[in-house]
Amino acid sequence: MSWLSNIPPGIKNIFKKEDDGTDKLWTKCNGCGEMIFQKDLDAAHQVCPSCQYHLPLGSTERLAMIFDDARYSLIDVPEPVVDPLKFRDEKKYVDRLKESRRKTGQTDAMQVASGAIDGAGVIIAIQNFRFMGGSMGLALGEAMLKAAEEAVSRRAPLIVFAASGGARMQEGIYSLMQMPRTTVAVQMVKEAGLPFVVVLTHPTTGGVTASYAMLGDVHLAEPGALIGFAGPRVIEQTIREKLPEGFQRSEFLQEKGMVDMVVHRHELKSTLSKLIRVLMNGRRTVAPAQAPQVVETPKATPPAPVQLDKAAE
Repeated sequence: MSWLSNIPPGIKNIFKKEDDGTDKLWTKCNGCGEMIFQKDLDAAHQVCPSCQYHLPLGSTERLAMIFDDARYSLIDVPEPVVDPLKFRDEKKYVDRLKESRRKTGQTDAMQVASGAIDGAGVIIAIQNFRFMGGSMGLALGEAMLKAAEEAVSRRAPLIVFAASGGARMQEGIYSLMQMPRTTVAVQMVKEAGLPFVVVLTHPTTGGVTASYAMLGDVHLAEPGALIGFAGPRVIEQTIREKLPEGFQRSEFLQEKGMVDMVVHRHELKSTLSKLIRVLMNGRRTVAPAQAPQVVETPKATPPAPVQLDKAAE
């Protein structure tokens, strides 16, 4: 019997790992390699205090960070047909959905919320990379359309936080159909004369980049975010050439004009507030139909390590 077996249960719990294999107490920064106390990292919204590397931030934590006083209301999204192709690979698609729903507490990869940023009413659609890599399927298409309808009906700006590995292969052509559907949703907002702002986070790739993620009036990006259609490894293997340093990262894309601003996570709310005031040109947004509820943010757990699908490598 190992001496570890005699450690009291209370102490053993300290060293337990989450479902995704991450440690409860410490996280290793992918930028500088430093071990960061998890509570300090949570307080800094998953930004390394030493090198300012931006680690993945959960959608619930991000919404609480952006909305005034962490107050917002989640908007119900129509539920589409589940598993229209009866898809199965190593697992049944329905089993993958159940597992992701259990881990994230969400029904699918995108949530829609209403609230205020510095007093201005906004609609936010946000992707959660922890839910099957933020992949775009029927449910995401419904969420984008619902977000656009709410923005138009409330005369409020629509802000999208993109994070995705691309289309959801388990839904085949139905997934690819969401590219024109989400484009229609964006057009609804623009025809209503309302701002559409996109915040590109790490990673934003595949069909999401080829549709609504690149249709914003203004494109913001977090530092170091991977943004592109095919990933750099796939491109290098195709063209048989070495790509430039930092290729497809947010700073590189800002230099090339694809991204308007690279914004530190701690400055994101104030930047969005300024943009809304400018783009709305003094127009007042309609307040939410009901007062935003206080959504209690659960104890933050570090998101699963980012794993891109083959299309994003």
